[in-house]
Amino acid sequence: MMTREISEIRGKKILVVGLARTGVALCHLLVKHGALVTVSDHKSKAELSNSLDKMADIEVTYELGGHTPKTFLQQDIIILSPGISPNLKLFDYAKSHGVKVTGEFEFVTQYIKEPIIAITGTNGKTTVSSLLKAMFDEEGITNWLGGNFGAPMSEYMLAEKPAQIVIAEVSSFQLEHVENFKAKNIIFTNMAENHLDRYKTMEDYINAKRKIFLNTNQDTTSILNADDNAVVELARDPSVQRGRIFYFSRRPILEPQIMNIGGCVVVDNQIKLRTGPEIKSFNVQNVKMRGKHSLENLMSSALAASENGVSPQSIQKVIDNYAGLQHRLEYVRKVGGVLFYNDSKATNVHAVKRALNSFDENIILVMGGKDTNLNYSPLIDDIKLRVKNLILVGEAKERINRDIGDYSETFLIGTFEEAIHMAYQKSRIDDIVLLSPGCSSFDIFDSYIERGNYYKEIVNKFR
Repeated sequence: MMTREISEIRGKKILVVGLARTGVALCHLLVKHGALVTVSDHKSKAELSNSLDKMADIEVTYELGGHTPKTFLQQDIIILSPGISPNLKLFDYAKSHGVKVTGEFEFVTQYIKEPIIAITGTNGKTTVSSLLKAMFDEEGITNWLGGNFGAPMSEYMLAEKPAQIVIAEVSSFQLEHVENFKAKNIIFTNMAENHLDRYKTMEDYINAKRKIFLNTNQDTTSILNADDNAVVELARDPSVQRGRIFYFSRRPILEPQIMNIGGCVVVDNQIKLRTGPEIKSFNVQNVKMRGKHSLENLMSSALAASENGVSPQSIQKVIDNYAGLQHRLEYVRKVGGVLFYNDSKATNVHAVKRALNSFDENIILVMGGKDTNLNYSPLIDDIKLRVKNLILVGEAKERINRDIGDYSETFLIGTFEEAIHMAYQKSRIDDIVLLSPGCSSFDIFDSYIERGNYYKEIVNKFR
């Protein structure tokens, strides 16, 4: 059993802001360890009914339908769920009155004693996390996966079932509050413009991500993308330099350099990997995932797995058999000679670019969703080269149209369902209909999962 008494919070007044899945789990953890918990959420009781049903067995005070300064000032600690922006003036007001304000990820991880592999970056985090879990599972190393993907960190503490290693997918939102978090291994997949509805500038976004390196030391191994200039630039930070660095790259020209210092590189149809004296080789001819970026995901996960005792045999088995996750360049079906792919998880420009580069041409691209102030012009060359029709829908369709609408036959559509039907109508044999929105889903759907599932539901009705 993993029973750990968080004795310092017993009797403390703690405010949890945000009552989605993370907030619910956190409340259960805090109450279990004797805290006096209040929940504050701007949503109404009716809107939060599902979450409130899961709170019926614990004693919590509620402030729903808005936040009041009085409630915030009465607390010892305020803990924010990841979806809550820390930039509200109310939080600054509470801090100015001596109330500690932190995030669920930072708060909970200080009590996790098992080694943590932390995975961040703009894209690929979830696939890398899932690949790494599969490699540990294949080797028989007990592990737990959560954080930004799947279960919040609070659920690991609640489970009281220790793992040999904890895999944490970490978003910029979770890193905003980091002061003491420390990982054994850090994987940084890539860096591109994202979440500019939350961050005023790209530099603010990068600075949030940078906090993952705050507490590195000589025992930390950072696994970094050598093909991403922004990540390489981060590696020059003194905090990163305190530990070991392994680079991974799809460029064979870097093989001598990477094999000399340790890391991973693709040469012909092989991944060459070195974390110690021995160079290990893995065949990638049978990889089932689409896209050249899949090799980056395989390299970074293989490096972390090898660094933590997974055998080459187990790594190779996962490389051969892993078929990818839903909503990430997921093959849906073939109808009338037209191939349909679901890439609903592509919520930024960098992800769309990767998706487009996974195909040659004849793409009918469906984009749009919540407008998060992104610049879509980096897609111009890919649109010219590969996209025959661009179907735009949702809150961001006008912005996308202004940036890239002139480089393909473009249609602005009223509803999501109409957009998918238009894509099918415009398609011909051997075309590819690709949902790769380049936006979050929150203008229409509750999540990218709901959006992707609805896309598949529509496509599966085509005859």
